[in-house]
Amino acid sequence: MIDRIFRPTRRRAMGMFGAAFILPQSVHSDTLVGISGSAFGTTWSAVGPPRQDLERLRPEIEALFSAIDRQMSPWRADSQISQFNAMRAGWLAQDPEMIHVTAAALELANASGGAFDPTVGPLVAQWGFGPIEGSTLPDWRAISLRTDGIGKARDDLTLDLCGIAKGRALDRAVDLARNAGLNNLLFDLGGEFKALGQHPSGRPWHVAVQHPLTNQPAPATLKLSDDWAVATSGLQSQSYELAQHVYGHIIDTKTRAPADSGLLSVTVVAKDAMTADGWATALFAAGLTDGQTLANDLGMSALFLVRDGTGVLPVKTGAIEMMFL
Repeated sequence: MIDRIFRPTRRRAMGMFGAAFILPQSVHSDTLVGISGSAFGTTWSAVGPPRQDLERLRPEIEALFSAIDRQMSPWRADSQISQFNAMRAGWLAQDPEMIHVTAAALELANASGGAFDPTVGPLVAQWGFGPIEGSTLPDWRAISLRTDGIGKARDDLTLDLCGIAKGRALDRAVDLARNAGLNNLLFDLGGEFKALGQHPSGRPWHVAVQHPLTNQPAPATLKLSDDWAVATSGLQSQSYELAQHVYGHIIDTKTRAPADSGLLSVTVVAKDAMTADGWATALFAAGLTDGQTLANDLGMSALFLVRDGTGVLPVKTGAIEMMFL
């Protein structure tokens, strides 16, 4: 019998990855106004001081998110990525944005020693979390790029950019706000945050890391300075329990099974949301020992939360502790 099984639908698509933050009560104040909406099967919101006209951003944000969904959602048969996954070995012309995000995914795969693998989609589906059909033998090195397209060396190879696409969407949404002349804003997309400027009080924006166990207080609140982003990957957003064992959506490519190192979540702070999003996934997939080594070697600001009896044990790397409130 499967208890508390979570079966995602197409509309939940990319939105479930990394949704592990909450806004502290201090952010919800009379000094702020906001707009919100839905995209990628999740919600988005932006808050800032009253003098900023956030509402004028809405049409551009909605158009941006709609375009990214048409490009990168594996839950849409008509998306560019689904067309790539369905084709035989060879090349498919792609727009510059798809090439840019795929290049970032391959660079992350290389830097993480394959802990992050954008060809792991069929394994994710095999364990009950995704729609991608294809080979359960991932091989990110068999994906190649040129200036006008993306190629694959095998008919059954597929591409899944959900591990970084939401972060990229967040970066681009904040760029829209910046280009529109807004200079103090906190943007949330499905639990990933990026700051622009500062809180109206003159301090950094505050974002609380959600506890990975239910009904527990936040283990940390982070000070998010101008143009910094934060993302979390872990068991909370997508998992199910079978025979008293919890299975999550993040795959350990060494075992080809859900990552199971005792980690409950990994939070990463970086200068862009795509980097934070991707590395949170990579470090969780790598596991506590290898993930911590990777984070230390790269000077990455990360917070690992490890199961410790009925509670959690925090493990910190890089400058993350300096960001604690």
